[in-house]
Parts: sequence; C-alpha cells; structure tokens
Amino acid sequence: MITDKLILDATCGDRTIWFQKNEPHTIYCDKRREEWEGDFGKTLRADGKQKHRHLVIDPDVQCDFTDLPFPDESFFLVVFDPPHIENLGANAWMRKSYGSLDGDWKPMIRKGFEECMRVLKPGAVLVFKWSDISVSTREIIKVVGQEPLFGHRSGKKMNTHWMCYMKFNDMEENA
Repeated sequence: MITDKLILDATCGDRTIWFQKNEPHTIYCDKRREEWEGDFGKTLRADGKQKHRHLVIDPDVQCDFTDLPFPDESFFLVVFDPPHIENLGANAWMRKSYGSLDGDWKPMIRKGFEECMRVLKPGAVLVFKWSDISVSTREIIKVVGQEPLFGHRSGKKMNTHWMCYMKFNDMEENA
C-alpha cells in the first residue's frame, strides 16, 4: 500500500489522544472495526450512577500493528499507543477502548515497535505512548530494546509516559 500521507497512527483505537480526530495528513490504523455502547465498569458520574459510554473504532486501514501494510520509510511521524494493561476482562471498558496485553505479549509489542520504526523515513520521529499501570515503563523499554531520546510523564497520577524515538540508521550512514 502506497500512501501520500505524512503521519501514521498504528494503533488508533477510538482516537482518544487526537485533538483533530480526522487529521487530513494522517492514516489511522487498527486491527478492530467496531462500535460499542453501554454502561461499562466502575466509572461513575457525579450523581453516582454508571457512566454511559459510546465507543467507535473506525480506522482508515484495518491492519495489525505487527504487520503494517506500508512500504519501508513511508512516514515522517508514527504514533504508537499499543495496549498497555494485562489480562483485562472481556467487557472491561479499557479492553474495548485500548485492547489488552494477553498471553505472551512481549514479542507482539517488540514486533509492533520494529514495524513502526521500519515505516519511518530516516530522520523521522516515533512517538510512543505507554501507561505503566500494569507494566512499568522501564520494562517496556527493555522489551522494545531501545532507549527513547526523551520523554515525559503525564496524567493525574503520572502513569502515562510519552517517549520520543528518531530513526537515525540511514542518516548516519550517509553523513
């Protein structure tokens, strides 16, 4: 698949991290295409009742992030926000929204990271979002096998880590 888009979101889900849900320079990918509605989990409204939620996962390209259908060196920016909580229940809101780390998940995350790096152009950037609720950020860095250039903790409990990687390999060879 050849594209003229500049940005890839390899794991878009319901696009919760995007301010512009249909940013025109971006291809949104996910292995799922589904819609859910209902009262999920323990999330409560201010009045104590369960929070009713509506979730739409509608990627531009339906594919698995471990086998992206794009040529090498296709994008200037790749966003990677994979599942990050282990063994969520079948009807848990977080599973519906993000997916779950089930079974032997480490090779899946490593392959996904490698695929994201593969489709980056030389000198391009990978933004990797990880929430260390279930698996520490230190452990996930070991799983992907590469330290980020820099990163930042965010969120109310500082559990979410935004990490930045850059593809250097071809640039260094040509310098």
